[in-house]
Amino acid sequence: MGRCYNNIVIDASIEAVWQQIGNFHDMSWAEGVITSLVKVGPASGTEVGAKRILNDAIHETLVTLDTSNYTFTYSIDDGPDAIAKSAVDNYLGMVNLSESSTGVLVEWSSSFTSDNENAVTEFCDPIYMALLGALKSSLR
Repeated sequence: MGRCYNNIVIDASIEAVWQQIGNFHDMSWAEGVITSLVKVGPASGTEVGAKRILNDAIHETLVTLDTSNYTFTYSIDDGPDAIAKSAVDNYLGMVNLSESSTGVLVEWSSSFTSDNENAVTEFCDPIYMALLGALKSSLR
């Protein structure tokens, strides 16, 4: 099983960070990384089952949302290249916030099955790093 893991510490309250990232249908904080977000279906961005398409290419579904523990998981259902439906199975991403002595630790991780795990990691890690950087910048 392949895995990706990235994290960043943000000097803000956990509530402020969650307010930015906790709505599956709002990635306005990710300017320059996410150029488009299309909501798909009737579920709101705070309901399990919410669907979105990022950058006209990456299809995702909200699998779990735990607002009291500041965490959510999502599946990638289809996408380009290494994360295409034909190239990867069981892709589950997780975003988790926790308080630390220096701020809020934001962890963005994923697990997946693929015949080419390195290609998936090389595709996803730079995106997660860019998203974490954008999140931190949005809270300055």
